[in-house]
Amino acid sequence: MSKEAFRKLVEERWTALAAEATSGERSLRLSELPAAGVGEPLAVAVDQDRHRHLLVPIHPHRKVRPGLDGPVLRLRKRALEDAETYQTYADLACLHSDFSDLFTELCVDVLYAAGALFPHNPVKALYRVLDRWKALFRIQGTPLGPEQLAGLFGELSVLNRLLEKDSSAHRLWRGPEGHRHDFTAGDIAVEVKAATAGEGRRPRIHGLDQLEAPEGGTLCLVWFRLQRAIDDDAGTALVDLADRAVRLCDDEAALLDLLAVVGYRSSDAELYRNVRFVISEERWYQVGPGFPRLTNQALGGAGVPVSVLDVEYTIDLSGETPAPLPSGQVPSLIERMIQESA
Repeated sequence: MSKEAFRKLVEERWTALAAEATSGERSLRLSELPAAGVGEPLAVAVDQDRHRHLLVPIHPHRKVRPGLDGPVLRLRKRALEDAETYQTYADLACLHSDFSDLFTELCVDVLYAAGALFPHNPVKALYRVLDRWKALFRIQGTPLGPEQLAGLFGELSVLNRLLEKDSSAHRLWRGPEGHRHDFTAGDIAVEVKAATAGEGRRPRIHGLDQLEAPEGGTLCLVWFRLQRAIDDDAGTALVDLADRAVRLCDDEAALLDLLAVVGYRSSDAELYRNVRFVISEERWYQVGPGFPRLTNQALGGAGVPVSVLDVEYTIDLSGETPAPLPSGQVPSLIERMIQESA
């Protein structure tokens, strides 16, 4: 269906719904649209205040992106039930009639994108269209340095494994938000360290709480040794790793915002086109008794008063101890994180 056909269809449906009588039981009048692909059809609706809505079906356990709750547009999760069906939606509402024409154009773009690009994941179409405007205001930042590029490569390597299991797993990436651990899921946390140095395993630790496990939970440290690749057919490009994460993620803009916080913007991709790494070593450690670390808890338990700030130190994992987790346990840990985040 063309955009013009979508435009005519939604306007006709909204006009017809607005003409219907309202009641307590029918505060939201809904009309399903022709299915544009696989899955439940999208719908338009009008509420008791004559506000227009676009309803995008989502799984009951999925979350809707927070933060869009302004005077004109509001996005929230809504469950609708009748005698025969129960369906959960991402409900995008226009709360000001002066913007009805612009809201129509936005909804037409969503419908078109859902049918043409994301028939299996219409909420991704919704997010992509909403974010086209936001992209106009993104500005170019300072390019990332070598250590930052290596660190981002390591974190994206872990993030992609999570996203392969759950397209909403970008919510577990907490490092860009300033959290003490790079990834958290329930009582499981993961801290990622990557280096391009040729010898030893000596990650730099930032703060007395970075190697402190969640209360009653598990903390793992992931160590990547990276080698900068020169040939185009060697290793993995940082840009490709970021693009893959965006493709796997169900909320592209949320992930792009996280990437922007750490200094990587899609508009700067050409700056990093030749940045490629080979992972020459990967180790996952469980941080527990016997693991080298300084923490508030350990110092307090030893009777040492903690009155210093901005602590940074280096640990040495070059020897045989502590021993890393067997490689076969890593997929189980990834699966546990996905289950904890549900």
